[in-house]
Amino acid sequence: MLGVMPPIRALEIARERDLDLVEVSPNAMPPVCKLMDYGRFKYEQAKKENEARKNQKAISFKEIRMSPRTDEHDVGVKTRKIQEFLADGFKVRVSVRFRGPDMRHPDIGRKLLEGIVEDLKGVATIERPPVMEGRIMSMTVSRAPGWEPPKKQQAAPASG
Repeated sequence: MLGVMPPIRALEIARERDLDLVEVSPNAMPPVCKLMDYGRFKYEQAKKENEARKNQKAISFKEIRMSPRTDEHDVGVKTRKIQEFLADGFKVRVSVRFRGPDMRHPDIGRKLLEGIVEDLKGVATIERPPVMEGRIMSMTVSRAPGWEPPKKQQAAPASG
């Protein structure tokens, strides 16, 4: 530690040691400076940022859209698709879009979403319960802790 010194003396020391004089805290009284190889410092900072970015896992969303009039069979197909998305590690937003006279019966959409939740018991957890936003009622589901997706079947070679 060199202590308090005039800036000219600090610059001389930096030149002698072939380092840079970097102002660390300009608002302090007196301002705080540090001797360092600034190029190397910037390089190491960039390296740390890249490493942090590599370790981040971006969670992306998939969306399943329906209407209150969606048929029972189609709801089953969409529920299986939700399970596939959850197995692939996505969060799923399930939305019901109301049009025209459907707007008078939001309870039908809520029952539809609750039925899907019932079908996904043990597979998914509700992150956001069904909420009406304008003409769309939506909820968000994610993979239930401890749920493991079934292994995909390998197609057997066709014998002729």
